[in-house]
Formats: sequence, structure tokens, C-alpha cells
Amino acid sequence: MNSYEKLDAWIDAHFDEQVQFLQELIRVPTDTPPGNNAPHAERTAELLQKFGLDAEKHPVPEAEVRAAGLETITNLVVRRKYGPGKTVLLNAHGDVVPPGDGWTKKPYGGEIENGKIYGRAAAVSKCDFSTYTFAVRALEAVAKPQAGSVELLFTYDEEFGGEVGPAWLLQHKIIKPDLMIAAGFSYQVVTAHNGCLQMEVTVHGKMAHAAIPESGVDALQGAVHVLNALYAQNILYKQVRSQVEGITHPYLNVGMIEGGTNTNVIPGRVTLKLDRRMIPEENPAEVEATLRQVIADAAASMPGITVDIKRMLLANALQPLSGNRPLVDAIQKHGKQVFGEEIPALGTPLYTDVRLFCEAGIPGVIYGAGPRTVLESHAKRADERLDLEDLRRATKVIARTLNDLLVESAGTR
Repeated sequence: MNSYEKLDAWIDAHFDEQVQFLQELIRVPTDTPPGNNAPHAERTAELLQKFGLDAEKHPVPEAEVRAAGLETITNLVVRRKYGPGKTVLLNAHGDVVPPGDGWTKKPYGGEIENGKIYGRAAAVSKCDFSTYTFAVRALEAVAKPQAGSVELLFTYDEEFGGEVGPAWLLQHKIIKPDLMIAAGFSYQVVTAHNGCLQMEVTVHGKMAHAAIPESGVDALQGAVHVLNALYAQNILYKQVRSQVEGITHPYLNVGMIEGGTNTNVIPGRVTLKLDRRMIPEENPAEVEATLRQVIADAAASMPGITVDIKRMLLANALQPLSGNRPLVDAIQKHGKQVFGEEIPALGTPLYTDVRLFCEAGIPGVIYGAGPRTVLESHAKRADERLDLEDLRRATKVIARTLNDLLVESAGTR
């Protein structure tokens, strides 16, 4: 039995324990918003301690957390130093969107049916708390590395851009790895992703009694003009194509609309919240300037209408660094062996925390436990689920990859 087969065998022997660990993680809610996520970090640290893994707790000051739109954040770092050499960091996030309606399973039950585990964050991305933890446990039990280090990083603000998670930890020099892997799905290794610009647009008119509409200025009608102008952009965006496999074209979505005071009142204010996905080739400053101009021009065509525009989030695209090659090569090699198929390296239209590491010069990729597509996972929808065999196999791929990076490479110096 070679070293890879021994790692696989350890993971198989401890897989029931791994699934129970994931169930415990799912059962502590981390709805974001509101983002009261410190309790989950505390519970995670307790569970890790039972495995002999000491987690450093890094609470972010309340003022910074509140400024980010959240309530409590405690980031966890587990450091496993084996000897001199490179540090590989494994990052998963525990924050999730609220469950919403339409569930047939308990959103925080961690129920298992027909080989799948159900619950919010089962697939994105508490599953990779489990993937990464048990890959490290297998590595230490079987390969007993004597060089390099592994760090587990569990954060709680990916839904809000990562500014009080990875960005905060990097800024304070709490982490500085040589390579990193972030939570993802099992059938591709992601090396690039879209950027995201989110903006809040408040359309102002003049409130008035509905019986005398000419005495007011209808902010909702103004908002309709703004919306039509924004949606017209999507037609233009389809003509702009990315050269990155897995990414198509830019697009824009208005996800929230709020305004008015009553049915019999001309609305004096309407607020829109929009999400603009940027392909890696786009310049974020130019994208934002163009959008602001489109909105301003639409409002100017309506007498009495004014607009306020506020940027909520700017997440840059992930531009792959050449240093990520050892990660890509190892994951593709072992992914093919474990899954029995090619694991392509490509881009994704999502945006993630990995961009923050690459902006800091740290090569990274996205790989973890999950299906072929976000749609299959039901992420951000009812009945989010994960096939447990994908969890098992992804854990083996990560353990084998760590073995290549920290054991095999140390032995060939």
C-alpha cells in the first residue's frame, strides 16, 4: 500500500466521524445577515480541540464588525508546524445567507438521506471545514510530515466581502502563507473568478396624496426609468466576452427594491440594490464610473427626480498568479485518480475571498467538496445538500495534495 492509499484508508476509516463533525457545524446557525457568528467559532474551536487541534481565536473589534454590517466575528486559525519550509493555508467560511422558504428538511438539522447531507452551509462551505480538518488529520496520522506547515483558517464574512475575515487577518499579519486553497467544489479547480460591484441607489421624488398626484414627484416612476436603463446594459454586456474558460460575460442584477409609505401616497423615495459582476478583463473603476453615469442620465430625464448612489461592496476579480501551479498540478493529478475523470482548471462567475490572498501576492486556488455546479448544490436556495461521497473523495484529494506539497517535495530537495 503506497502513501496515497494509506491516506485514503485513514479517511475511509474515520469518515463517520467526519460526517458527525459536519453535522455539528451545520447545527449552529450563521445567518448573515445579521452575522452573529462568534458562537459558531466557539463551537468549532471546541470540536477541533477534541481532535487535538488548538484554534487561535481572533475576535474582530466590535466597531469594525458593525462598520462591515455584521454583529460579531471571531476568526479561527489552527497552525500545524512540522519543520522548515512552505506554509499551506486552507480557508473555508462559515457565514451563510438565511435559509429562506421552501425547505423540506430542517435548515439546521444536518439530516442525511440517500447519501446526501442537508442543511444551510452543507455545500457552501462548512463542508470544507470538515474536508480540510480531516485531510490534515490524515496527513499527520499517516505521512507524519517533518517539513513545512499547514494552517486552517475559518472565517465568517465571505458573504459581505471578506474585509473582517481574510483581509483583516492579512492586514494585521496574523497569517502570511506561501500557498492557499479555499473552499470550492470537487470537479474543477478554480484559478480565476469574476469581480463584484454592489451599489445602493436611492431615487428621490416628492411625496404627495394619491388623490392629487400632480402635487408630488413619483420616485417609483423615476426608479422605473433607472431600472430600464440598467437592464438595457445587460444587452450590451452580452457582447463582451471573457477569454477565461468558465466565465462568459458581465451581467447586472437588481436584487432588492424598497420604498413608498402607503398605497394612497405618491412614493417620495425608492431604494434599489444592484449587483454587477465583472469579468477578469474589466477595470472596476471604469465599470463603476459607467454605471453611475447611466443612473444619473436616467434620473435626469425625469423632472424633479434626483438620485444618491452609494457603493456597498467592491470585490476585485481573481487574477491567477503563476505560483499556483504546484496546487493546480497536484489537485488535478489526484482528482483524476480519486474521481476517475479529468479535473479541469478554469474560472467561475462567483467571487470569493481568494482574491484577497492573490492581491497580497499569495498564490491560491479554489477546491473542496461539492457537486459539478452551484445549481446542483442548492446553495442559497432551499434544501442545500452535499453528496457525502464528494465529501469523502475531496478530502482524499486535499490530503494527497498536502502530502505532495509538504512530504514528497521535502524528500526531493
